[in-house]
Amino acid sequence: MTREEKAQLIAALEADFKNSEAIVVCDYKGLSVKKLEELRNAAREQDVKVQVVKNTLANIALNNAEKSGMSLKDTNIFLWGADQLAVTKVAAKFAEANSELFVIKTAFIEGEVAPVSKVVALSKMPSRNELIAMLLQVWNAPIQNFTIGLNALKEKKENEAA
Repeated sequence: MTREEKAQLIAALEADFKNSEAIVVCDYKGLSVKKLEELRNAAREQDVKVQVVKNTLANIALNNAEKSGMSLKDTNIFLWGADQLAVTKVAAKFAEANSELFVIKTAFIEGEVAPVSKVVALSKMPSRNELIAMLLQVWNAPIQNFTIGLNALKEKKENEAA
């Protein structure tokens, strides 16, 4: 890579990292290209970006984006996005399926370096759409029960009349 290409990559990563709610760093050593493509496809569906970046370039971009504090060593793949739940769900689900070769190392969530346990805990939380669906079910329950009761009353009256 030339200096210009490195500068462009750093600028692009810096802009992305500034707009990200979560950045998850994982070790991917030993993963096949096919498995990496599965990760990228799963991430693309959730609007999560995935990229392998040299540690020095990533450190510069993270520091410029005011998201420093992560120690980057060995081989790293970065996952980031605007929705922290989506990022953590993609990372945790893939790590669970490929536990021997894909390991979550660290993350930057809510303005601070987060441990792996926080990434896993966030990945188990329901998404916004799931929470809305739960709320709608709770709101619908009284109406459903009322209509069931009216229907039962109607059938009882019909049976008594017959």
